[in-house]
Amino acid sequence: MRCPFCQFPDNRVLESRSAESGHSVRRRRECLRCSRRFTTYERIEFVPVVVLKKSGERESFDRSKLLQGIVAACEKTGVAPAKLESIVDEIEAELQQRSVREVASSEIGELVLQHLQALNEVAYIRFASIHRQFKGIRDFVETLNHLQNTAEPAADAAPEAYAPADRAAAETASMSHS
Repeated sequence: MRCPFCQFPDNRVLESRSAESGHSVRRRRECLRCSRRFTTYERIEFVPVVVLKKSGERESFDRSKLLQGIVAACEKTGVAPAKLESIVDEIEAELQQRSVREVASSEIGELVLQHLQALNEVAYIRFASIHRQFKGIRDFVETLNHLQNTAEPAADAAPEAYAPADRAAAETASMSHS
């Protein structure tokens, strides 16, 4: 590592610590010639992933573009931004671990849907409507039915929900006992 001030090739490391949530190492160095200090970062070099678009066009994987799509799907759902970043991190890590460097955009969309299905149903439907290019209400209904059939019932949910008429009757009964 050359000194950025005098270009001398020898320096010593004064301090090393983890940076960027463990994705890099930050090192404080001191030049052995001019004694000036500077900081370097050591990161894993990723081989670029190429995304094959539906149009046949190829482009480099862009994590910010992926995050933007997920953020739009999760808008006003109360999902924490850190969780959205985590989803993008997981998808990016999965793509980096593959031996194939080219991936179809539809495959990335399906990975996002897997994460959103477990995270938030509304976000799942929003993302699916764009990703799968819904043409009408039938596409929404089919996706909702699929989501309902694959969803596990929540442990704290009531065994069956009240219909509106049943709810009114239950509320009336509870008021008469008060």
